[in-house]
Amino acid sequence: MCPPLGMLLAVRHNLSIIRQSQRVRFDFHPVGQWLSKGHLSRCQQLSTPSWKDRGEEAMAEKELESAIENYILVDVGANLTNKKFARDLDAVVQRAKDAGVQKIMVTGTSIHGSKEALRLTRLYPGTLYSTAGVHPHDAKSWTDDTLQELKDLLSNPECVAVGECGLDFNRNFSPPEVQLEAFEKQVSLACEIRKPLFLHEREAHEDLIRILEKYRERLPPTIVHCFTGSKAEALRYLDMGFYLGLTGYLWKDKSEDGVRKLLEDGVLPVDRILVETDAPFMYPNTRASKLPAHIKKALTSRSQSFLHRYCTFQRNEPCSLPVTVEMIAAYLGKSPEDFTLSTTYNALKVFGLSS
Repeated sequence: MCPPLGMLLAVRHNLSIIRQSQRVRFDFHPVGQWLSKGHLSRCQQLSTPSWKDRGEEAMAEKELESAIENYILVDVGANLTNKKFARDLDAVVQRAKDAGVQKIMVTGTSIHGSKEALRLTRLYPGTLYSTAGVHPHDAKSWTDDTLQELKDLLSNPECVAVGECGLDFNRNFSPPEVQLEAFEKQVSLACEIRKPLFLHEREAHEDLIRILEKYRERLPPTIVHCFTGSKAEALRYLDMGFYLGLTGYLWKDKSEDGVRKLLEDGVLPVDRILVETDAPFMYPNTRASKLPAHIKKALTSRSQSFLHRYCTFQRNEPCSLPVTVEMIAAYLGKSPEDFTLSTTYNALKVFGLSS
């Protein structure tokens, strides 16, 4: 069960409350649900009232701080059904949790992929959640049975959103008219079942908006996945009440009208930002010359250690999310801790995971 915002605040800012107790049962304490197994065992050991001196007590306090110093994050978009994760998914999920990524939305992009995403949620209950949808690249696979199959998948509580769906006129792997029809059916479905929409858009902004405007008064919470658009597009989405998903794409965005500039100018309000890795894609290259020095300086050694040890251009992982969070926070001029609390709260609220 996810803690409410108050618990997140307690974890990050009210550590003193926990320190005051001589013995904390971390396995039952709400904070314990968010700690890695190693930290949990160590904290239990060090929280017994058997300290011999202040040095041992200080050691316990330091260990507890280390356990809770991780950000508490939700990755709202990771393609864990990708074959690149087939051999070591257990390790990938555990690394994510060790890095502070406590919940991951596994993206469904076809009926087969959505079924597989749902299957993964059963293997990692409470950590993985899924979406169900037909990606515009796969719109040509739509049949008379597809809509009912999506409804059946979305009837499961672990399946928390409709998508990834939308329009992609950049590569047109499916004909535009087929994409439009499949997309509108999924928008209508999301309105009917009241689950969030997880959108994909490439070079199709006006057509996407045209369809969404038809359902504007009925739309559930809507997320623009992996937003890389312009200021005008961002403002249009924000005016419709949408959330924008940001990824490690930031490292290479040098557009004068791009996401970096929107963050620096305060165009993107913190209460509308969600974070995602889009793993195994969107590797955040923190060593790139394109990344300003002050942004690189804001990245912690802990976050970079997960990135550089486990992630590559060929296979990004959810454990890289803290680096992306630190980049976003630096562009916003905010502390990563404060930004983390906001974006995690946004995710829990949007996907209904806070109850």
